[in-house]
Amino acid sequence: MRRVALAARPDLRERAAKLGFAFAEIAGEPYWDETACYAFTAAQVDVLEEATAELDRRCLEAVAHAVTHDLNGPLGIPDGAWPIVKSSWQRGEPTLYGRMDLRWDGSGAPKLLEYNADTPTALFEAGVVQWEWLECLAASDGVTRDARGGSVRDQFNSIHETLIAAWPALGLPSVVHFACARDSTEDRGTVDYLRDTAIQAGIEAPFLHMDEIGWNGSSFRDLEEREIRAIFKLYPWDWLLREQFGNHVGRANTRWIEPAWRLIPSSKAFLSLLWHLFPDHPNLLPAFLEPGKTGGPEISKPLWGREGANVVAPGIETEGPYADQPRVWQAYAELPCFDGRYPVLGSWVVAGTPCGLGIREDATPVTRDTSRFVPHYFEPAS
Repeated sequence: MRRVALAARPDLRERAAKLGFAFAEIAGEPYWDETACYAFTAAQVDVLEEATAELDRRCLEAVAHAVTHDLNGPLGIPDGAWPIVKSSWQRGEPTLYGRMDLRWDGSGAPKLLEYNADTPTALFEAGVVQWEWLECLAASDGVTRDARGGSVRDQFNSIHETLIAAWPALGLPSVVHFACARDSTEDRGTVDYLRDTAIQAGIEAPFLHMDEIGWNGSSFRDLEEREIRAIFKLYPWDWLLREQFGNHVGRANTRWIEPAWRLIPSSKAFLSLLWHLFPDHPNLLPAFLEPGKTGGPEISKPLWGREGANVVAPGIETEGPYADQPRVWQAYAELPCFDGRYPVLGSWVVAGTPCGLGIREDATPVTRDTSRFVPHYFEPAS
């Protein structure tokens, strides 16, 4: 694993616009950054894929344990929300996707930092934008093609085709609504991308904002008074179930994607449950609900924090709106540093299949909403 400096394409903005990549820049600063990329070997990609599959299996075992033993209290899930979460798991509602954030420098075992199991973003740029970048690189750099014209660089990235194949297997009706909150270009971009994959899979996919979802006393309705029988919502369950809106969820027949049971692995207290169930697992870091138990330096995180807000680690304390929440303490494994940048490897799971990698990097060891997305490739084994 190495970081490779590159020259950005001169027509980057035009290419982003053609792809519909409306958030390639955020607040006037680059979000998509192709002045560098990360290069892996095929063997390293195999390690990432196997670690992701293993972690996915362990997470499902831990969710089952949490449901069986009613561990909503330690997880920070309110008693009033627990029946909805529990019944969602017991009904076997399938999941579409999730992203595991890993700490890895290319050697040893990748370590799970967090599991974004409910509303992960950075999907479009991982599935589409960096693939277009790789194809462009292959077209402009003769080194990237073999004697038959085929690329000799590849990418850990089958996200797009895996998503399209996953939709029919979810057992959904022919119409699936898609929703997110207003005023987030990134969220809307992620939802529109998922809508596109659903449409390619033969599903009708109308969009509406979360505040446009209506309730008629027995079912959720859209603006045209059509029943919402299934909906993908890029809106956290920990928000939704604390709102008045959430009181109706258990009374409706609506299928939700992600399903309500995904609230369990979304709690950062889930990291402590994983360590309790699988101590010394090579892909886990020690984590506890009390400080001082990891045996070394620790990072503490609010249970429902996002984008690196309100984390406390040696020499680090970030601001944010989650300071008053309960916390989890995890062994501090500082991110590796390449050329002054700290990457987090986001490994994607779609319908239980590890299928891609997206990398966010920052000038500090904490990944935030301002951290940049950089592409990657690997060199297939000869």
